[in-house]
Amino acid sequence: MTDNLPPDRLAQNPSDLGRAVDKLRKINEALMKRVERSMDQQANAFSLFQTAINQETQIRIRTEELNNALTKLAQANVELSEARDTAERSNVFKTRFFTAVGHDLLQPLHAARLTLSELMDVQTEPDQRVLAHNISSALVTIEELLTSILDISKLEAGVFVPNVQPVALGAIFEQLACNIEPLTRRKALDFRWRPTSLGVRSDPLMLRRIVQNLLANAAHYTESGAILLAARRRGAFVAIEVWDTGPGIAPQERDRIFEEFQRGSASERSGGAGFGLGLAIVRRMVESLGHELELDSRVGLGSRFRVMAPYAAPSAKTEPTTAMPHAESGNLLARPLVVIDNDLSVLGAMQTLLSRWGADVRLARDLDDIGEILSDGTFSPAIILADYHLDGSVVGVDAVARIRQTLGRFIPAILITADRGEATAAAARDFKCELLYKPVRPAELRALMQHMLA
Repeated sequence: MTDNLPPDRLAQNPSDLGRAVDKLRKINEALMKRVERSMDQQANAFSLFQTAINQETQIRIRTEELNNALTKLAQANVELSEARDTAERSNVFKTRFFTAVGHDLLQPLHAARLTLSELMDVQTEPDQRVLAHNISSALVTIEELLTSILDISKLEAGVFVPNVQPVALGAIFEQLACNIEPLTRRKALDFRWRPTSLGVRSDPLMLRRIVQNLLANAAHYTESGAILLAARRRGAFVAIEVWDTGPGIAPQERDRIFEEFQRGSASERSGGAGFGLGLAIVRRMVESLGHELELDSRVGLGSRFRVMAPYAAPSAKTEPTTAMPHAESGNLLARPLVVIDNDLSVLGAMQTLLSRWGADVRLARDLDDIGEILSDGTFSPAIILADYHLDGSVVGVDAVARIRQTLGRFIPAILITADRGEATAAAARDFKCELLYKPVRPAELRALMQHMLA
């Protein structure tokens, strides 16, 4: 083989020398390629190493940035939670403040309303009666504004949480008809309401407030004609409707009147009173209940407000009672009554008012006074009028229960309160008491007492 020939033999044979050179060249090329591949691999490995280092650096930077962002987010969540807690405490404080102030303002307003009723009854001169009427109108305006502000503040604070249950419309219609009838009679309006046995699924207090505001709105802005309160079955729903022959509402104003402090221009031209809060409260309560509110109106002819609520089958005890008769003071003659209130000014005003109606009135501030009254075996009250919040932890239903238990019989009772909470309404239902909210209109009180005594 040529590969094994000694050098002197290769020199003598040129062809063998050429083959050896070619072979060596190929070996060299193969070695060079192997070296190059090795260097490329090393270069790639170094490049990968550098890339890994760079990626690690980027990952460390991104991790630090993410940790910083998470720290800031956690701090922001803490600040947001603190701000939310502060806002909730502020809302609770605001609600408690308005409730307390409202109760403190409604209490003297209640006494003033009762005293003014007595003043109006004894006036003989036309000018003096006009002045007394103007004062009464001012008190009504203050009452409506204060009540509306309390409702708005509770709605904003989320205090009004619907307690949806079957509600009998007949009882609500009867009570609201009794409340609105003195105003419509004074304005010579033809007020009609249809007794109904229909029931709906709603919150009883909120639904009553909705219909009350719609009736009050109709009575304020209707100067002549009629007002109708009715309920109709509409498939799975019940339509609660309030019709009036008032000034009507223009199409371009039908959204605006449901905003706070807004009234239609036709209502303003008619001289209607109010601050534009009634319909705003209606809209908010209807929305929170999931009901529907509809408005149909023609300027110069009148309006119809309709609330659509889910139908609920009425139970036996939801049947409506007969219509409320007009009260006459003579029917209260010589009837013994107990009035319980921890406010001396209210007691004095109630005694004067009820005595003029012919009632035999006994006054009590607490349970001790009640015990003293009942110690007279000849006195047996025909009706009890009790303030709900008395001194200490005593409430009006405690006084009612004490009298009923002592005398061993059921005695009709009316709870009078500025507290419009569900707990107060539930207590009135549990103890089978009627409920009136301060400030009480004397005509409303008289009509309710006449109905209960009849």
